[in-house]
Amino acid sequence: MAGNSGGPWGGNGSGNNRPTGNNDDDRGNRRPSGQSGQVPPEVEEMLRAGQERFRVLMGGGNGGSGGQGGGGPESIRGMLGLGALLAIGLWAFSSFYTVKPEEKSVELFLGEFNSVGNPGLNFAPWPLVTYEVLPVTREQTESIGIGGRGSDAGLMLTGDENIVDIDFEVVWNINDPSQYLFNLRDPQQTIRAVSESAMREIIAQSELAPILNRDRGVIAVRLQELIQSTLDSYESGINIVRVNFDRADPPEQVIDAFREVQAAEQERDRLEKQADAYANRVLAQARGEAAQAFETAEAYRAQVVNGATGEASRFGAILNEYRKAPEVTRKRMYLETMEEVLGRVDKVIIDENGGSGVVPYLPLNELRKEAK
Repeated sequence: MAGNSGGPWGGNGSGNNRPTGNNDDDRGNRRPSGQSGQVPPEVEEMLRAGQERFRVLMGGGNGGSGGQGGGGPESIRGMLGLGALLAIGLWAFSSFYTVKPEEKSVELFLGEFNSVGNPGLNFAPWPLVTYEVLPVTREQTESIGIGGRGSDAGLMLTGDENIVDIDFEVVWNINDPSQYLFNLRDPQQTIRAVSESAMREIIAQSELAPILNRDRGVIAVRLQELIQSTLDSYESGINIVRVNFDRADPPEQVIDAFREVQAAEQERDRLEKQADAYANRVLAQARGEAAQAFETAEAYRAQVVNGATGEASRFGAILNEYRKAPEVTRKRMYLETMEEVLGRVDKVIIDENGGSGVVPYLPLNELRKEAK
């Protein structure tokens, strides 16, 4: 190994020459580290390795004792140009992005809302502008009360102080990405809380029987409107697509007893309807008979009144005739009365002069009746 008086690299102090020889020779010529004025062999070896790597990176040759490698400045410029191209490529990769048809992007300028990107290729110069892509047409679902009977989220108090176990789903999507991204801290939890609160409000205003039977569709429509209006007041950027009202039952602990009560109520309704039908039938019959009796009485009254009126008129006519000719009228009345009386009895004619016997009266009209 050459003398080290010229510097730590063993040269003449110019820094362009390296010591020659292999590592074994170097290790063989090490001096004890305790000697003053000498560089420890380990440090010298590390410096030598660092110098070699630096020369390789800077475009220097791998030769041992030659001068500075040719083309050094050109290699540095090439490496700088390559680094610039890599930086530009990385910047372009971070700035250009693609938005799918079912998505929209929100662009932020220095962390503040800037614009909404449309489907296709978009440009957001990084790092001044950043973006976040959101699915706006994909339907998402929040389930309330589903996941086991008796869930606390599904137990609600009705207006008639009964408890009902309800399962329903809220289907939603995003209609304003900027509001959705900035106005809600936890959109899914907000939707769940608003949906559960709206359902409890509606159930508290309804009775149990309509909820279990006929009003499910009405409740679903009211629930969707109430959830949407509440989320709109928050400027949430969320659209409620529909509400699926899956189930409404009594709590599991009392469902058997409730079914027995329901069966008893149905039986009661059946008997009430049967009794009402019988009452309506009997009442209608009684009303018909009453109307018939009334009509008969009216007819009899009219007949009696008309007969009395006619008799009175006839009597008045006879009275007038009697006043004009009393004897004639009296005799006529006598004859008509005797004719009426004798016409209803069997008659026998007896000779007043003491004849030989009794001659029976032969009514010719009776003979005609017998002949018929």
